[in-house]
Amino acid sequence: QVQLVESGGGLVQAGGSLRLSCAASGRTGSRPGMGWFRQVLGKEREFVAGIDWSGTNIYYGDTVKGRFIVSRDNSKNTMYLQMNNLKPEDTAMYYCAGRASFIASVIPQRYDYWGQGTQVTVSS
Repeated sequence: QVQLVESGGGLVQAGGSLRLSCAASGRTGSRPGMGWFRQVLGKEREFVAGIDWSGTNIYYGDTVKGRFIVSRDNSKNTMYLQMNNLKPEDTAMYYCAGRASFIASVIPQRYDYWGQGTQVTVSS
C-alpha cells in the first residue's frame, strides 16, 4: 500500500501563490504516474495536472495552463504543484493521486490511490 499526504494549502489573496506538496510513503517501489485533482463540494473532481514517472510528459487542465507548474522529486517520493496568479475560482480541495503506470492520466478513475486532500481558498 502507498500512502499519500498533501500539504501546503491555505488561504491566499487573488494573485498570490501557493506550493502544494504530495509525499508518498509505504510501498513506493513502483514507478507511478502522478496527478493533481481538485474538487468543489457538489461538483465533479477536476483534473489539474499530471506528470509521468520520468517527468518527461506533463499535462495541465485548461483552466490552470500557464499559471500552475507540476514537478516531482523521485528521490524524495514527493510531487509538487506550484500555483501562481491564483484566482477565486481556484478555491477547492486539492488531491494528489498515483497510479500503477509510468504514465499520468487526466481521468481520476484511472488512479489507484489518493491522498486526503488539502484545502486551497483564494479570496478576492
